[in-house]
Amino acid sequence: MKIRGIKRGQTIELLEQIHSIPDGAEIIVNLELISTEPVVAKLDLTDEERLAKLNKLFGV
Repeated sequence: MKIRGIKRGQTIELLEQIHSIPDGAEIIVNLELISTEPVVAKLDLTDEERLAKLNKLFGV
């Protein structure tokens, strides 16, 4: 059975109804990324903003 979905955080939202699997049933999910677009978000930051984010990340 193949069903498409969208990942949102740690949740996968299914794009179709599934009536053949009861609620609470244990399932195994095989993931395959179908998009060829980069998943990385682009941020337009100045050098100062970028440095501030890196300092915050590394606890400086």
